[in-house]
Amino acid sequence: MSKIIISPSILSADFANLERDIKCVEDAGADWLHVDVMDGHFVPNITIGVPVVKSIKKVTNLPLDVHLMIENPEKYIEPFAKAGADILTFHYEAVKDIQLIVDLIKSFGIKAGMSIKPKTSPDEILKYLGILDLLLVMTVEPGFGGQSFMEDCAEKIPVIKRHAPENLIIQVDGGINAQTAKICTDYGANSLVAGNYIYKSDNIKSAILSLR
Repeated sequence: MSKIIISPSILSADFANLERDIKCVEDAGADWLHVDVMDGHFVPNITIGVPVVKSIKKVTNLPLDVHLMIENPEKYIEPFAKAGADILTFHYEAVKDIQLIVDLIKSFGIKAGMSIKPKTSPDEILKYLGILDLLLVMTVEPGFGGQSFMEDCAEKIPVIKRHAPENLIIQVDGGINAQTAKICTDYGANSLVAGNYIYKSDNIKSAILSLR
């Protein structure tokens, strides 16, 4: 298998020392930086917005993997793209016109991702795989870090893999550690998001290596 893309989630970083914690995962071999954007409506939590993404872009060379857990993402695609997002992932459950959102994201020259929540069947989204750069399978309910991995959600991965174009990035987020990472990559995932497992580790470099 080709290299697994590791995207540490800054949701688990120390926000009072965000630049330090970003540099820490960058130096430890992370491939991307996962930025969770929550609006308190689509999910029951509020996190960061456009100004923080713009600030992060100034202090890292890692691609910014921005996950929009928000309602009406079409209103915010341009601001986040201009702030420095390299990948923008919206939720299937939050939009009505998938093609419109994908086209809007790609119009800014960045990658378009789509995420599905645990209760969403992969059969609902197979027809969209050909227009996406990334498909994110949530293995916890989106909204908060530190939740337990739901393996039945990971079982969606081989279904998606069978129907996906070869270059589609299949990403998994939620309860990822060395053991659950192996489950996901064995199923066919090629990108992993991890927060607590990386940031709460005594050795961040070893934690990232263990996910591969």
